[in-house]
Amino acid sequence: MNDLIENEIEESLSDEPESGGNPLLMLLGFVALGLALAMFLFGGSLFDQLLDRNQETTLQQVPQFGAPAQSALAPLAEGQGPLQIGDMAYDFFAPDLSGNVATLADFRGRPVIINFWATWCPPCRVEMPELQAAYEEYQDEDLVILAVNFQESPELVSRFFYDQMGLSFTPLLDENGRIARQYGVSNFPTTYFIDREGAVAAVHFGLMTRSQIDDYLAQTLN
Repeated sequence: MNDLIENEIEESLSDEPESGGNPLLMLLGFVALGLALAMFLFGGSLFDQLLDRNQETTLQQVPQFGAPAQSALAPLAEGQGPLQIGDMAYDFFAPDLSGNVATLADFRGRPVIINFWATWCPPCRVEMPELQAAYEEYQDEDLVILAVNFQESPELVSRFFYDQMGLSFTPLLDENGRIARQYGVSNFPTTYFIDREGAVAAVHFGLMTRSQIDDYLAQTLN
């Protein structure tokens, strides 16, 4: 009987798998060892680089309102850039669609809206009818709207301005982007409100509603 029991125990032990380490645990151990070695050799620089790269990716994903990718501009010249309320507006000259050259100084004594825009800018397209409505309402106040187009052809601007949108205020051509750089424009549309004395009364970055235009004009006219 004892011999029979011993035989059964030996057969049971022989059926069990050979002892050995779990391959997954061994792999994890090598990974942990490698990380520890990397930390010892390089300190925290490796993890700092990974963190910085992750932060850069996150920042790139934050949407910039009213800032199309095509609106990249050349660096500003010294002494140029965004104006503050009360600053005198920069004078500039630009051709209209007929080739006549207009300057901002031509309109001194009248309230002026300078609107920087482009046909490829969706917010600009939405905003244009609101500007047209304001132009028609405030014509008795001698309002001037100068729609400064960013680096597009006269033919394209003319089709958009007159044929598609039916606008009646003044389009100007910023053929090399000089005026946009002069005014520190970094997104489209950007709008400056200039009072009768030539000073900046208001600045708006991005799409404007009609009520916003009216509020800015109230500041400009007063």
